[in-house]
Amino acid sequence: MTEASGDRSTTIRTIEFTDPMATARLGMTMSGVEFLRGMADGTVPPPPIAVLMNMDIETVEEGKVAFGGTPDPSHYNPIGMVHGGFAATMLDTVCGCAVHSMLPAGKAYTSIEIKVNYLRQLQAGVRVVATGTVTKPGSRVAFADATLATEDGTLVATASSSLLVFDPRA
Repeated sequence: MTEASGDRSTTIRTIEFTDPMATARLGMTMSGVEFLRGMADGTVPPPPIAVLMNMDIETVEEGKVAFGGTPDPSHYNPIGMVHGGFAATMLDTVCGCAVHSMLPAGKAYTSIEIKVNYLRQLQAGVRVVATGTVTKPGSRVAFADATLATEDGTLVATASSSLLVFDPRA
């Protein structure tokens, strides 16, 4: 951050995470809902993106998940506001994880597209909750919708997504 005097102050944020490939290999042996519930209860390590973005799993059901997250100043854009990518990442995450919660062991997914509507700005230090719901499961392509709201229910952003479902070993 640059101050008016031209001086710069620096804040250091250290990120520690578990080997994501080991977690991914473990995930291939579990159904999606089991894998996500393991992350929620701490028996499966979270992926690095969850640590980086201050996200955690609140609830997991088949076809529906909710993640909480709190942006901090490390998520600011050049004009001193929380970057829209924070909201987009949370929305993409819950769309994908909602689909993942319906997959059997050995199946994977990846986003094909996501459309985000930003309704309000995010504030650093204000916890938000993203909820993703599968609208149409599929063996090759699945569809999900998501909302992002403050804990008091104020809607911040919405998204719709299509996701490719595949066998990563093929």
